[in-house]
Amino acid sequence: MIYLMLADGFEITEALTTVDVLRRAKLDLLTVGVTGKTVTASAKIKVEADILPDEVELDKLDALILPGGLDGTRNLDKSEFVEKLIAYCVENEKLMCAICAAPSIFAKRGLLNGKNATCYPGCEVNEDKVNFTGEPAVKCDNFITGKGAGCTIPFGLMIAAELSSPEIAAHVKESMQCP
Repeated sequence: MIYLMLADGFEITEALTTVDVLRRAKLDLLTVGVTGKTVTASAKIKVEADILPDEVELDKLDALILPGGLDGTRNLDKSEFVEKLIAYCVENEKLMCAICAAPSIFAKRGLLNGKNATCYPGCEVNEDKVNFTGEPAVKCDNFITGKGAGCTIPFGLMIAAELSSPEIAAHVKESMQCP
């Protein structure tokens, strides 16, 4: 199961486009309302999460996704529940994905040290230890990072290729008419 965290202030494109891409790839994904069942995006759009934190089944976790948005990232970063999921992913070598400002959550914990990554310009943390490439999406070891809202489809497709296959990701890309 893929769990995509939603916290008040999340960037709607980064969250919902990622959900769309991964569900088109027939991957099992649930959104988790970290700040409640109804979560308000940065654009003041309200979204109902699929489940709440107490419904997450850690033993079924295959991947964790953190969308950006500055306030959303701050809310994810201070969540003890998100901290628990990150620790589980590290311990069990699960795929961890973040886009826009959210890769800073991994970087400030030292999880991206020595790795290639990308994020929204100005949100780099531990720049002396992380190679921020500026690319739209980057996979390095068990991390996938994305640059920002306009890079959400490449980010989602990279996750789809990793969790299903490059062929399925290519099919999704073509069906969505992506250049």
